[in-house]
Amino acid sequence: MGDAEDGVRPKRTVFVTVGTTCFDALVRAVDTREVQQELSARGYTDLVIQMGRGTYTPKKSNGEDGSLVVDYFTFSPSIVDYLRSASLVISHAGSGSIFETLRLGKPLIVVVNEDLMDNHQTELAEELAERKHLYCARPQALYKTIADMDVESLLPYVSGDAAPVAKHINRFLGFPDD
Repeated sequence: MGDAEDGVRPKRTVFVTVGTTCFDALVRAVDTREVQQELSARGYTDLVIQMGRGTYTPKKSNGEDGSLVVDYFTFSPSIVDYLRSASLVISHAGSGSIFETLRLGKPLIVVVNEDLMDNHQTELAEELAERKHLYCARPQALYKTIADMDVESLLPYVSGDAAPVAKHINRFLGFPDD
């Protein structure tokens, strides 16, 4: 009936995104044998890497030897379809990528780019990891994070209602209530 009964693993894609930046450390980390073997051991079949402005080019693979199928691209007008079809997302710490992935209910590992000057993204990622909505890693520790993760333990992220805050700000500024 299903693919598993036919001896073929069901497709489970890991989508990696670095946004519009250059984050070669993340692309290099997911291009390592140990990370790819760990992902494969956890039942993932495909790895799609959005590499942005990076200069490091990962190795493609057709997965014939039982390894992950690996493909990459630089940019796309929208990554929403990649996020929707992913079984796991590994992302840079950009707030847009984080919240879009969480809104879609996808398991997420956020990898912090330690080369950025103003690293407010680290604070966001660490806070959401502390609240158990995602995992937070450094490029050099990505393998360990994948090996130790339990995606079933992640809690769904529920967006807050900004209306009360906006109403309070409007009152403070002297605008009438609607």
